[in-house]
Amino acid sequence: MRSEAVRPAHGQVVEPRGLVLRANGTVKRQRIGDGCLQRRRLGPDLLELPDVAVAPRGGGLQRPERRNLIAPDEEDAGAEWREQPLVEADAVRVTFEVAELEREVAERMGADIEKVRIGIGSDPRIGYSFIYPGAGYGGSCFPKDVKALVHSAGEHQFDAQLLKAVEAVNKRQKQLLFRKIDAYFKGQLAGRTIAVWGLAFKPNTDDMREAPSRDLLEALWAAGAKVRAYDPVAMAEARRIYGERPDLVLVDSSERALDGADALAIVTEWQEFRSPDFERIRDALRQKALFDGRNLYDPALVRSFGLTYHGIGRGEPLFA
Repeated sequence: MRSEAVRPAHGQVVEPRGLVLRANGTVKRQRIGDGCLQRRRLGPDLLELPDVAVAPRGGGLQRPERRNLIAPDEEDAGAEWREQPLVEADAVRVTFEVAELEREVAERMGADIEKVRIGIGSDPRIGYSFIYPGAGYGGSCFPKDVKALVHSAGEHQFDAQLLKAVEAVNKRQKQLLFRKIDAYFKGQLAGRTIAVWGLAFKPNTDDMREAPSRDLLEALWAAGAKVRAYDPVAMAEARRIYGERPDLVLVDSSERALDGADALAIVTEWQEFRSPDFERIRDALRQKALFDGRNLYDPALVRSFGLTYHGIGRGEPLFA
């Protein structure tokens, strides 16, 4: 791991991730590989920070506009609770991504959740960065951090209802794509084949821990459907997790996943999925239905190619 010590000037944004704050105001920059939320005490006067810091007048660091920071302290006792506002703020923002209320109300009222997102994000106290509705969050870090905070709160006789709600909503949201597909086929999924694009819990990783794709695949199999799946880098991980089974075909391209499929589900927002050949998709799918778990596409554009579009709070509503 490469690092360097710097002393920031007033107003300078010193590093987007991986800051280490010295008690004397010096900032040490480090790269954190997987982007996990981390707080590590690296010495008596060092505490690692996971996001942006801005240097104010008079030296030292101040809280950035978007995140709370963790200040170093002489004692480590209570450091977990100093970290909590940071994790909880992330959890609340991610709640919008998985919030069933906004998505459900938008669909039932005929609203476009993307316009709702833009309206909410225009408030500078909220911003746009973390309010993309989707099929739920996963991974090895954030779910674990939320669970750990709920547990730690309980040990201190505090009921962390907000974080429990985040977990509960995310659990429901990870079933949303399946519920939409099941509603579209009127509960008759046995013998159907669903193409799935994206298996990793996020782009640019092969990590499938707590990935929404796993909830979708396992629900489809339980309903008697087969899956043809593709991910740019997570194919080996999928084979390791699921092995060889007759209701799962892992293919080497997104186009091959469409062969013989009744419908397409987008689960991970990989860059290569953002500009697909919609004519190829239309011609390959038996039922011409596209389920967009990351709202990658404009519903009107998809419909112009003769496909039905079902996004998260966008497109043609399906209530299940």
